[in-house]
Amino acid sequence: MIIKQPSELTETTGRYDVYVNVKGGGINSQAGAIRHGIAKALFILNADFRSVLKKAGLLTRDSRVKERKKYGQRKARARFQYSKR
Repeated sequence: MIIKQPSELTETTGRYDVYVNVKGGGINSQAGAIRHGIAKALFILNADFRSVLKKAGLLTRDSRVKERKKYGQRKARARFQYSKR
């Protein structure tokens, strides 16, 4: 459903074949990355689709990435458990 969104908005459903290889992240992140890639490809094919895709927010990349682990801590923000005794 998420992956089909760009082609439904631009009314190009069934016109193009899409082959995708995605690595890393979870299922939702991969679906979002595929949707973003399809939207960018449709925009490159036809510049008239830009306003429709931009209005739906499909041309904006999600810039959130995992924060790095800091030294002396268990994870990025979680500390090691303190033991008084």
